[in-house]
Amino acid sequence: MAPVNRQTHTPKKEKTRSITYRLPAKVVEELETEAMHKNISQNVLVKQILEKYVRWDRYGDKIGMIPIPKGILTSLGEEMDGKDIDEIIKTVLPLIKDTVLFIKGKYDLKRCIETLEDYIRASGMKSDHRTEGELHHFIIQHELGMNWSLFTEQLLKEIFYQFVPEKNIKFQTTKSTIIATIPLGSDFVEHDY
Repeated sequence: MAPVNRQTHTPKKEKTRSITYRLPAKVVEELETEAMHKNISQNVLVKQILEKYVRWDRYGDKIGMIPIPKGILTSLGEEMDGKDIDEIIKTVLPLIKDTVLFIKGKYDLKRCIETLEDYIRASGMKSDHRTEGELHHFIIQHELGMNWSLFTEQLLKEIFYQFVPEKNIKFQTTKSTIIATIPLGSDFVEHDY
């Protein structure tokens, strides 16, 4: 059995530059407090904030994203049935394609996966991508309930089918976690395009 490896989400050692910004004292104090609370350096915190902005937040207004409280999504999910999930999928798939095209400049499997990962992280959910030989395990933890898990499972099936219809995708699904497993090859890396 092949060892399970985590896909890295950061390319090779990136070149860095030192810069200086003038910020209001109150902002600096808030950053210091938050960094201490998270037990990370201020530099790491500011880097995380800026990376999130560059990867996702700067596109939010342009693509029509609005924040929705988790409680509302959980409540809406409780009322969804299979027909509702199908209707939402039909609406969401073209929006995903438009979003990937807008943010990444091209629509393919690697860019689509990378954009979904960026969205998941920006939304405060957890995700991971692990490889085991030819198999790729995409793990999403949302904690929104079983119907949102079923929605996510169906959405991932549709996305993968667009690009690799011949590949068999398997799921492990609970009310808070989805693991999609698909053989994409040992050399598949969504950040390499």
